[in-house]
Amino acid sequence: MQIICLLNFVSHDAGSVSDDYLHYMLLQFPTNVTGWICHTLVTSSLLKAVGVGSFSGSTAAASAAAIRWVSKDGIGATGRLFIGGRFGNLFDDDPKQWRMYADFIGSAGSIFDLTTQLYPGYFLPLASLGNLTKAVARGLKDPSFRVIQNHFAISGNLGEVAAKEEVWEVVAQLVGLALGILILDTPGLVKSYGVLSLTWLSMRVLHLWLRYESLSVLQFNTINLKRARILVKSYILRSTVPGCTDCNREENILAWSQFMKPKIIFGLPLEKMDGVEGSHFMVEAFLKLYASEKYILMMNQQPEDLRFYVSFKAGATSVSVLRSVWQTFWLSENWDSDANICDQIANSLMELEERFEDFIQKLNDAQWDTQQLNLKVPKNLFIDDNTNPL
Repeated sequence: MQIICLLNFVSHDAGSVSDDYLHYMLLQFPTNVTGWICHTLVTSSLLKAVGVGSFSGSTAAASAAAIRWVSKDGIGATGRLFIGGRFGNLFDDDPKQWRMYADFIGSAGSIFDLTTQLYPGYFLPLASLGNLTKAVARGLKDPSFRVIQNHFAISGNLGEVAAKEEVWEVVAQLVGLALGILILDTPGLVKSYGVLSLTWLSMRVLHLWLRYESLSVLQFNTINLKRARILVKSYILRSTVPGCTDCNREENILAWSQFMKPKIIFGLPLEKMDGVEGSHFMVEAFLKLYASEKYILMMNQQPEDLRFYVSFKAGATSVSVLRSVWQTFWLSENWDSDANICDQIANSLMELEERFEDFIQKLNDAQWDTQQLNLKVPKNLFIDDNTNPL
């Protein structure tokens, strides 16, 4: 019945979901299947570790197993509280990255579960660590996937998309559990712990690869920091911007934007920037230079490790962040270590003023959403408009 519902939805009105929905789900389905196979294999280790099968019929063993199971679940639940309370503002910016990281962290948690069979005396700490780690992973997974679901619901039909996702998930769960049980029931296949671990590892690697592939096919038309870098670089070098499909394909899901080149450090106080620190004259000069901008950009003067620092003024918006990224790439491509730094910054600001509107127009022509940029301004470390660093 579930499979029939699933096929009915696939053939449903294509206008109610985004174009990449089916491609994503066809990859997501085997991803979930392999995940449930791994879950089945790991569960067998947990049950053996608490004595199920070794002390069948023993009331004491059954009670101990129940207490240990509930305890490790309770300890693990704190992980989701931590993630939801501390990192809730991360997921809108880069849901693909956090969904992938959730699977890496969840895989690490499963390793703790798998080792309980080797050390049954340490079941509670190992299983609790496993559950804590997997709870952290779920705390990353759920909100990031809500963003992905919202991306699919192009007609505002988020409830329908979420309901149909449940169908995909349940069918994958049933298939995965059935295959996992079949593996456990195969004579001689998982009698040894080594074979069980190797089977789990191969399934987990396949699972992670499928997850990466499914996330890679997503085509967001919103601009986050990673995609902003790709778009700005293309415009600076070729005066063109890639479309959503090409840009999303080029986006590196695993990379942290903080470590990409050119390296940009947002939110650094003006008085702590290289070349400005301790110089009231330089502070005033840069405030005057950036009088018409809602940010101030400065760089160190080491060509082998060029870094850009951005300090924001009160009233800065996502557009201010995008303008600072544009200026960063222009300076990076046209940097001359022998020229005067203030002159180069002044030239970059002139280029920014002359060409930024054309850049925005090209983004609109390529169907990028320029009205809602996922480029957050730091909540502190502002400079006020009276030229006094706060």
